[in-house]
Amino acid sequence: MMTDPMAARFDRLREHVTAEFRRRSPRSAAAVAAASAVMPGGDTRTTTYFEPYPLFMQHGAGCRMTDLDGRTYLDFLGNYTSLIHGHAHPAIIAAVTDQLQRGTAYGSPHEAQTQLAALLCERLPSLERVRFCNSGTEATLHAIRAAKAYTGRPKILKMEGGYHGSHDAADISVSPSMVQAGSAHAPVSVPDSPGLFAGVVTDVLVAPFNDLDATVAIIEAHAADLAAVILEPVLGSAGVIPATQAYLQGLREVTTRTGVLLIFDEVVTLRLDVGGVQARLGVTPDLTAMGKIIGGGFPIGAFGGRQDVMAQFDPRAHRLHQGGTYNGNAISMRAGCVALEWLPAAAISKLNSQGDVLRGRLNKVLRTLGVAGHVGGVGSLLQMHLQIEQPVRNYRDAQASPRATQELLHLALLNRGLFAAARGEYALSTPMQTSDLDEAVDCFRAALTEIAELLPPAAKTVT
Repeated sequence: MMTDPMAARFDRLREHVTAEFRRRSPRSAAAVAAASAVMPGGDTRTTTYFEPYPLFMQHGAGCRMTDLDGRTYLDFLGNYTSLIHGHAHPAIIAAVTDQLQRGTAYGSPHEAQTQLAALLCERLPSLERVRFCNSGTEATLHAIRAAKAYTGRPKILKMEGGYHGSHDAADISVSPSMVQAGSAHAPVSVPDSPGLFAGVVTDVLVAPFNDLDATVAIIEAHAADLAAVILEPVLGSAGVIPATQAYLQGLREVTTRTGVLLIFDEVVTLRLDVGGVQARLGVTPDLTAMGKIIGGGFPIGAFGGRQDVMAQFDPRAHRLHQGGTYNGNAISMRAGCVALEWLPAAAISKLNSQGDVLRGRLNKVLRTLGVAGHVGGVGSLLQMHLQIEQPVRNYRDAQASPRATQELLHLALLNRGLFAAARGEYALSTPMQTSDLDEAVDCFRAALTEIAELLPPAAKTVT
C-alpha cells in the first residue's frame, strides 16, 4: 500500500499523464461517447477498455496502427497476440480477396477446411483429428465437453490465474482476490463474475500453477470424478508465466495414470513453436485448444486431439453435437492457411530470438534506471513485472506488481506511440525490424523515466 506522500505523487503524475493522453486523442474521446450510447462501455470487448477511455483505430499496416486523430502507434498488442503477421499482410489479403469473390460461407463442407485441418495436424503432435469453431472460448468449451463425455466424469481442474475464455467453466479463479483465494497449495474455486451456474463452482477445481506436488495431490484426491486438467502452457493474462517442463511432464504422468484427460490451451502459445509448446517441451496432451494466429486475423477457434476422443463429434456416432453457423467459414480457413504457410520454423525462431533480445534490452533499461522490476515471458511474448525482482512462477507471485502503476506505464507508453495491453503484456509480430525494436526500447526508457519516482529502487541485479 502506498504511503500518503507516495499516493499524492502517484495522483499528481497520473493526472499529468492522463491529461497528455486526452490532449492527444480528442476524436477517440468523442467516438467513445458516441459508442457508449449504443453499446455498454462503448465497445463489445471488456478487455479493450482502459481508463480514461480506449483509443479508436482506423487503420493498420504491418506492425503499426493509426487512430482517429491520425497518430500512429507501434503495435505490441497484435489484437491480443493474434496478428502474428501484423496488419493487412499482402498474401493474406490476396487470399481473402479471392475467396470473397467465391463466397464466404456455404452451409456445406469445403476444401479449405480440409487444408487448414491438415496443416494443423501436421504441426501439432497431439492432433489426430480437429474441428473448427469461431473463438478460443468455443475451443476450450468443446474440449472440456468432449473430455467429460468421454470419461463420464463431471469435474475439471484448471490453474489459478488461467484464462480459457468467457464460458462458465472457464470463468473460475481467473483473477481471484487473495482474500477469497484460500491456501496457496489448495486454492479455493472463486467465480470471476456473477451469473454463473451454481454448480460450476463445485465442478471446477483449482490448482496452483507450477506446483507439481500440490497439483498431483489435488488430482489424486479427485480422480474418480475428474474428467480433465486444462491449462495454458504459458499462463497468459496472469503474467506470461511459462510452465516448467517438469511440471508439464508431471501432469502428463499423473493424468495418464488416473485416466484423466490432459488439455493444453494453446490459443496463445501456438506462436512459440511450429507445434506449440507441446512440441517445444516434448509433452503431448490428449486434447488441444487453438485460435488467434491460426485465423490470419479473422475469427477462428479449433480443438482437436486423440482420434478416439474426437470421434464423439462424428455425426454418425450420434453422441456429441457441435454446430455453429460460421464454423469453418471460407474466409477464416483461407486466411489461416496462408498465415501458417508464412510461419515456418525459421520465422518463429527469428521472432522468438527478437523477443529474447528485446527482453534483455528492457531489463537493461530497468537496471540502468535502478528501479525494481523485470521483464519476463518467453520467446515473442513478454511481460513487464514492475516492483518484482524474484522469478514469477504463478498467479500469486505476479500479484506483487501493482496494477495501478502498470496501468500508468501503459498510458505513458501510449503517449509515446507504443500500443500494448494495459496489463503489461507485449507480443512481437513478423513485420518488426531492428529499428522497430530500437524505437520500442526508447519508448520504454522514456516512459519508465517519467514514472521512476513511483518505483522502489532495485535491490539486486536481475537477468
